[in-house]
Amino acid sequence: MTKTLKVITYAAGAIIGLLVIVALALSLFLDINTYKPRIEAAASDALGMEVSIGGRLGIGFFPGLQVTLEDLHIRNRGTELVTAGKARIGIDFLALLNNSVRIGKVVLERPSITIERGRDGRFNYEGTGAVRGPLPGLSLAKMSFSDGMFRYLDPQSGKDFEVAGCSLDANRLQLAERDRPGIMKSLSLSAEIVCDTVRTKEHAASDLRFTVAGQHGIFDLNPLTMRAYDGQGSGNLRADFTGAVPRYHLSYTLSQFHVDAFLKPLSPKNVPEGSADFTANLSMQGKTVKDMKQTLQGQVSLRGKNLILNGRDLDRAFARFESTQTFNLVDVGAFFFAGPVGLVVTKGYSFSSILQGSEGRSEIRTLVSDWEVERGVALSRDVAIATAKNRVALQGGLDFVNERFDDVTVALIDDKGCIRAQQTIHGAFNNPVVENPSTLKALTGPVVKLLKQVGSLFPGGECEVFYAGSVVPPKQER
Repeated sequence: MTKTLKVITYAAGAIIGLLVIVALALSLFLDINTYKPRIEAAASDALGMEVSIGGRLGIGFFPGLQVTLEDLHIRNRGTELVTAGKARIGIDFLALLNNSVRIGKVVLERPSITIERGRDGRFNYEGTGAVRGPLPGLSLAKMSFSDGMFRYLDPQSGKDFEVAGCSLDANRLQLAERDRPGIMKSLSLSAEIVCDTVRTKEHAASDLRFTVAGQHGIFDLNPLTMRAYDGQGSGNLRADFTGAVPRYHLSYTLSQFHVDAFLKPLSPKNVPEGSADFTANLSMQGKTVKDMKQTLQGQVSLRGKNLILNGRDLDRAFARFESTQTFNLVDVGAFFFAGPVGLVVTKGYSFSSILQGSEGRSEIRTLVSDWEVERGVALSRDVAIATAKNRVALQGGLDFVNERFDDVTVALIDDKGCIRAQQTIHGAFNNPVVENPSTLKALTGPVVKLLKQVGSLFPGGECEVFYAGSVVPPKQER
């Protein structure tokens, strides 16, 4: 070993030894908890929110200088916005020697983030207006958390969901100095997020994973994957906050999901068997759910093969409706509506009666439910099913903005696509009405008498084609 190298080695050892002595001395004689009120006040002023530390503060020096905060709370507009069981903040020691504070890493344990929309339409992360001036910038080389939870609450609309068991690993996070309302335009980050479960009141998914990257107000979640109804979903989401109103574009496919898992809330007994594919390509913009529904546009599609319906023989019911007049054709719409609207349209009318039969079995050989969405209204593009002997098709619209059926007609059709029988449903989702040729009756009973029979009007002649989509007559499938 050369003399110069020995000198450097001894000097480095001396510095390390000195740092150890300083660390021990500070640990013994410095009580950082005396600075808790000042830290809370400084953080509250910087964020424009109420920051409190319920537990103790600690300081450590290895592997680097770090401050530990226990039981961290951030409140705003009278609500709990962020909580964490423990926060470890890594501080650049050399920057302290220059009288500046530079945070290099933040690690959170058991964080909980709650975004709540008040009855005044404002979110709990928005400023109260009491604090003036721009917010300071922030730059983190690394941020991570484990066992996290995210909640969204909207008491007025009832649109709540929860994401649990989350971990985050962000390699870059920067927040430029900004005006208080403009946080998304000033944020830059690159992160990977994994969550165990996603739950709403009616639905659940698991294994949510996505990579998010963005800057200057534009963020991409790609790839975005999760499992739902025993199927695998994948896609991407772009969020654009550069304008006055946020804009979103979602492209997503849920492959081979189990129809029984999706429709089980309708009927816990005779749920259909089989799998289907769901795809969505949607754009929307707005600050509220109402605004986004009004601007919703794009395409959604549900397609399946060889679905089994136990407890009901549809072909037998179609064959004898001329004499019994007691089959409710609109109930078949439960399969069509599963695509674009899920269970939303069942608010006022239970489509589950088709799933409550106790005799027979049906095979739905083909299911196609393709919709075009314009300004929040889903318009049927190609919507039909084929059983072993019959076809049923649907035309009309579903108005999400006003939550209404827009003259939705379900028809039993012949090989030419002409109507053999039909039923029309319209009115509000929570109080729909079925219109028959001779009566207009609210859907309050379990069965509504069918139908409009028009086949006899065109004996052997031409008719107006009701359906000319991709679902071919059963005879052509053979």
